[in-house]
Amino acid sequence: MKKMFLSLAALLAASAPSIASAADIAAGKAKAGICGSCHGAAGISAIASYPNLAGQKEAYLAKQLRDFKSGVRKDAAMASMAKMLSDTDVANISAYYASLK
Repeated sequence: MKKMFLSLAALLAASAPSIASAADIAAGKAKAGICGSCHGAAGISAIASYPNLAGQKEAYLAKQLRDFKSGVRKDAAMASMAKMLSDTDVANISAYYASLK
């Protein structure tokens, strides 16, 4: 039983990088152009009230975008931006910002 559990854990760990890399960073960069007006062209905002996105964890960014889109997280500007995004857009934009330093 222990061997089976360890084998399953190893299999999941080995597949995690391929799942994370399924997003298209180049497409995310292209789609994120409008984000730069508030969050900075390279994901570093010049305005203190807007968060930096560069280097954030991909899963965190995707969750926040989904929450804005669904209304779970409230912000009129972000909700209107997020509602225009498909699930693929969310994954790609999140991967793009996560790839930045």
